[in-house]
Amino acid sequence: MPKQESFLVNRLKSVKYAFKGAVLLITKEASIKIQLVIAILVTIAGFYYNISHTEWLVQILAIAVIMATEGMNTAVEEIANFIHPEYHKQIGYIKDVAAGAVFIAAILAAILGGIIYIPKVF
Repeated sequence: MPKQESFLVNRLKSVKYAFKGAVLLITKEASIKIQLVIAILVTIAGFYYNISHTEWLVQILAIAVIMATEGMNTAVEEIANFIHPEYHKQIGYIKDVAAGAVFIAAILAAILGGIIYIPKVF
């Protein structure tokens, strides 16, 4: 019977794979690069406008939701393309729904950004 690895070793491997996935996402996917640039810009704006602790929490959460949703969308698209490389109506539907989730998260982030920054800019 093969020796089982410890809980800690398994968790460290999981973190390694998750970090690798985040690096792949950021380096290979154009959409996440755009989201990362926007995240950097709103972070700079946060420092410039000296937003409150609560506003920072909201902003960081919005950034995380966008990045995580974008990552899941990419994973769904990659799985769909792997399973059915040529166009298929149902695969198209699945990919559209995943992209729709990113769109909803982006609308939420834009609304939250507006609530935070419109009063500060005007």
